[in-house]
Amino acid sequence: MKILHAAAVMLLCLGFVMKTASAVDVPAFSAMPPGGSIEGWQPLRPAPNAPDTRYTLVKEDGRTVLKADAQASMSGLVHAVRVDLRKTPLLRWRWKVAAPLKGADMREKAGDDYAARVYVMFDYPLEKLPFGTRAKLKLGEALYGQKIPTAALNYIWDNRQPVGTIQPNPYTDRARMIVVESGADKAGRWVTETRDLRADFRAAFGEDAPEVIAVALATDTDNTGESAVAWYGDLQFLPEGSGR
Repeated sequence: MKILHAAAVMLLCLGFVMKTASAVDVPAFSAMPPGGSIEGWQPLRPAPNAPDTRYTLVKEDGRTVLKADAQASMSGLVHAVRVDLRKTPLLRWRWKVAAPLKGADMREKAGDDYAARVYVMFDYPLEKLPFGTRAKLKLGEALYGQKIPTAALNYIWDNRQPVGTIQPNPYTDRARMIVVESGADKAGRWVTETRDLRADFRAAFGEDAPEVIAVALATDTDNTGESAVAWYGDLQFLPEGSGR
């Protein structure tokens, strides 16, 4: 089930971090030295037969950012953090891709690759899911040997679907894909995104969002066998009214 499974496994090993300030920060790449270790983020290796995507800290325009280099590879980074969306419902980050993938197709398992994605996992109670969904999750966990998140939003830089597209992940409908950038028009330059997680969760799942339990990012090309380079800036949870 790729990155969603492994992210959940990592959450079982990581403590939740409660933040009560007006903004909730995750470990900032800009505060880390170029070429140094990526502090506060844990590696995800959900496809053990695929090479790892290479993540490094590099300096660009006087600021440290995270560079991802994928060569037919799949791995990501995750940070466990508990966020009360009644206080800080906005997620803001900036990212850049060298180019979108050519052969990816978010509608198919074989095309489930992205030049860049940021996604958020939620503390959705398992008992609220229909019996059939719970059974599918348990079957998937038995087959893959990993726990599957009960609700996640994936913000993706797609290659073909229009911005605003929302649809289930081809592996599980408990993860919804949201296209926030598409195509090559903005490739090669930094783009800042601000998303209202409560609104996006309601649009994707039709109900109120529970608390956030983790944020992650990934650049993966193991299905298509392509190469991709992306850069990620700092991520931050913000209160309503923080602007765009």
